[in-house]
Amino acid sequence: MGAAVDLLVEELIEARTSRAMTQEEWARAVKFSPTHVSSVETRHRPPTADYVAAVDRAFQTGGAYTRLLAKLAGFDSAPIWLRDWIEIEREAVLLRWFEPAYVPGLLQTEAYARATLAGGRFTAEEIDRHVASRLARQAILSREAPPQLIAVVDEAVLRRPVPDHPGLMREQLEQIITLAELDHVQVQVVPAATGIYLGLAGQFIVAEMPDDSRVGYADNQLKAQIVDQAGEIAKLVRMWEVVRNDALPVKQSLELIKEVSKIWM
Repeated sequence: MGAAVDLLVEELIEARTSRAMTQEEWARAVKFSPTHVSSVETRHRPPTADYVAAVDRAFQTGGAYTRLLAKLAGFDSAPIWLRDWIEIEREAVLLRWFEPAYVPGLLQTEAYARATLAGGRFTAEEIDRHVASRLARQAILSREAPPQLIAVVDEAVLRRPVPDHPGLMREQLEQIITLAELDHVQVQVVPAATGIYLGLAGQFIVAEMPDDSRVGYADNQLKAQIVDQAGEIAKLVRMWEVVRNDALPVKQSLELIKEVSKIWM
């Protein structure tokens, strides 16, 4: 976890111990599981907005921890709505990532990342900040003891042109090929011949945490949705099994990526 988030965790632990409450008693008060509380306090899971809001409600703090979380998020270059997931991503030991529309963020080049943010939705300053955040996240793949990343993408992602940027897609596919040679990175492709399949409903990620718990993520045009309820996670895992079964094996996927890279000049 980042230093700013670590500070918040220390404050939450102090709040519990100053009340002489066990983790189980605290969990009952905030209506989260004891395992969740333990994971937050041992830095295996970040204190999300939902969690600190539950603390504020349980102990009638007037929103003090929610405000602290928002202030601490300002120390991170990432947008606030994505900060919770970034902390989870940093702690994960395994990431199962499906993308029907874009190259997964952890595999993107700077030019591709910038292209995905173009179009008028963001100011130039916001684009710079979002790109810097996205590239910084990629450091988890080159650190000691990196997470295992299994990424499944639709073939259309490889073939979608970026107007007015010749060479960009070739550079991007070459980066995917390079990263896919790492032992902890696997990339698979759902071929166009599959036709319509369940995964086209949208992007999602399932993270395996050090305590063996799972956290899910789904993105939309406005914000990230983070889920950790057992039923919702089970649905995402079933979805993952479907899309991965539709994908080509790793070796064949890499051959297809290399083949498609040749069409981009």
